Amino acid sequence: MLNQLSVKNYVLIDELDISFERGLTIITGETGAGKSILLGALGLILGQRADSGSLLKKDQKCIIEGAFNLKEYQLQEFFSGNELDYADETLIRREINPEGKSRAFINDTPVTLNVLKDLSSRLVDIHSQHETLLLNSNQFQLSVVDAYANNTKKLEKYQTTFKAYFSAIAELKIVLDAESKGKADYDYFQFQFNELDEANLLLDEQDTLEQEQKKLTHAEEIRSQLAKSTSVLNGSEENLINSLSLVQQQVLNLNRFGDLYTDLGQRLKSTLVELKDIAEELDKAEQEINLDPQRLEIVENRLSFLYKLQQKHRVNTIDELIILRNDFNNKLAEISSFENVIEKKKSNVQQLFSELTKFGNELTLTRKNAIPGIEKDISKSLAELAMTSAVLRIALHPAKDGEFFVDGLEQIQFLFSANKGIDFRELNKVASGGELSRLMLCIKALLAKLSAMPTVIFDEIDTGISGETASKVGSILKLMAKKHQVIAISHLPQMASKGDAHYLVYKEEKKGNTRTHLKLLQNEDRINEIARMLSGEQLTAAAIGNARELLASTI
Repeated sequence: MLNQLSVKNYVLIDELDISFERGLTIITGETGAGKSILLGALGLILGQRADSGSLLKKDQKCIIEGAFNLKEYQLQEFFSGNELDYADETLIRREINPEGKSRAFINDTPVTLNVLKDLSSRLVDIHSQHETLLLNSNQFQLSVVDAYANNTKKLEKYQTTFKAYFSAIAELKIVLDAESKGKADYDYFQFQFNELDEANLLLDEQDTLEQEQKKLTHAEEIRSQLAKSTSVLNGSEENLINSLSLVQQQVLNLNRFGDLYTDLGQRLKSTLVELKDIAEELDKAEQEINLDPQRLEIVENRLSFLYKLQQKHRVNTIDELIILRNDFNNKLAEISSFENVIEKKKSNVQQLFSELTKFGNELTLTRKNAIPGIEKDISKSLAELAMTSAVLRIALHPAKDGEFFVDGLEQIQFLFSANKGIDFRELNKVASGGELSRLMLCIKALLAKLSAMPTVIFDEIDTGISGETASKVGSILKLMAKKHQVIAISHLPQMASKGDAHYLVYKEEKKGNTRTHLKLLQNEDRINEIARMLSGEQLTAAAIGNARELLASTI
C-alpha cells in the first residue's frame, strides 16, 4: 500500500509530503483547488508520460517519490526477475529535468518506464470518471469474467498455445511455398547438376591441363633446346663434363702442396657429380617430349569445355564449379525432403489445434459457470445504489468451428436493462452516465474482492449521484477499504463523512503566486469542511449540525 507521497516542483506545488494509512482516505476541495494535480503527480510514479510543462519552476527538477509497503504482496519474484533490490518499504521515484527528460528509480536503481509501469500496475489501480468508457470494451468485459472465474493460469496457457498454433501455421505456409517454388525449380536444378556431375570435375585439373597444353604446343622447341643442352654437357669428346673431369684431375695433382688444393678438388668432384645428374635428367626429359597432335586436341577440347562451363556459371575456377555442383545437389535433396518436413509441420499444427481447442473449451466452461454469480453480485450491488430494477446480463458469442480468438473460443458482451420491462441492450445504447458510473463502481468493488491490489484510487466516482445513493457509494468504498487501501477524491459530503482520514486540497495566493496545499482535517476542521460541502462557503448552524450527524452516523 501507499505509505507516503512526496511532491516537489510540480505544477502548483512547491513541496508537499502526504502520509496515507490503511482504510478509506477521502480527499476533497473546491473545483480547481488542485485535486487533479495531486492525482497527476501520483500518475508520474505510476509510469505516465512527463514533460517540462509540469515544472513549477522551469529551472529546477521536479521530483515525485512514493513509499510503498509491499510486505503482504509477494512481489519478491518481480524484483529478482528485473534485477532489483527488494525491500518491504520500497521507494519509487520519478525525476523530470528542465529539458523535459525524465528518469525513474525503484529503490534508487534506474529502471525503464516499462518496468515502472509493470510494478505500479501491481500496486495501484486508478479509477477515473472517464474509465466508464471501458465498460463498452469487450476486452474489459472479458477481463471481468476471467477475474471472477480465476482464469489467469488457464488464459495464459491458452494464449501461449494460441501463439504457438498460429506460428506453426505460418511456418507450414513457408514450407509449402518453398515446396511449390522448389518443384518449379526442380527440373532446372536437375539439369544444371547433371551437366556439372557428368563433367567429372577434378580439383587442380585445369592447371594440369594448361601446363600439358603448353608442353604439347611447344614440344619441338623444347626438345631442340634440351638436345642442345645435353650435347654441350655430354655430347662429344670435348664436352663440358669431360673438360671438368680434366680440371678436377689437374687440381687433385696439386693436393700435396696444401689443403687448399685438396678442398678445391673435392668441390670440383661434387660439381661434376651434379652436372652428370643434370645431363641424365635433360636427356630423359628430351626422350619424354612427344609430338602428339591427337593428345593436344584432346587437351584443348577439354580445356575449352571447362572454360565454357565457367563462363556459363560466371565463375573462374573448377573449384567454384564443384561448389556449384554440390549446391545444386543440396537443393535437389532439400526439395526431395520437403514431403517429410511438411508432414511433420502438419502434424504439429494438428496437435496444437487439438490443445488449443481443449484449453479454449476449459475457458468456456469456467466462464459459463462464473457468469450467473457475476450477474447476481452486480445486480445486488446495483440495488444497494438505488437501482433496484437494474440488471446486467452477460452474453457469450461463440466463435465459428475451427476459429479462435486471442482470448478464447467466444466473445463477451455486457447487456443492460435499467428498468423492468425494458429490453436488454448494449451499455452504450441504454445506460446513462450516472448509471454507468454506478455499474463501474459495482464491478470495481467485485474485482477488489478477487484481487490482491494494495491500493485503489477513485477519482470522483460520485459524479452524477447525490443524497442517499452517495451515502451508499461511500458505504461500498468503506467495505472495500477493509481489504484494500482506498483513496477517493469526492465532492459529496455523504462520501466525505465515510472516510477514516480526510484531506483538504486548497489553493493559497501569496505575493502574486498561487500554490496548491494539502491539509489533514481533524475534529472541527473536518466538520466545517463537510458543512461547507453541504451549504457552500457560508456555513450555517444547520449545515454544521448536519455535518456532525453525518460523521456520527459513520463512527
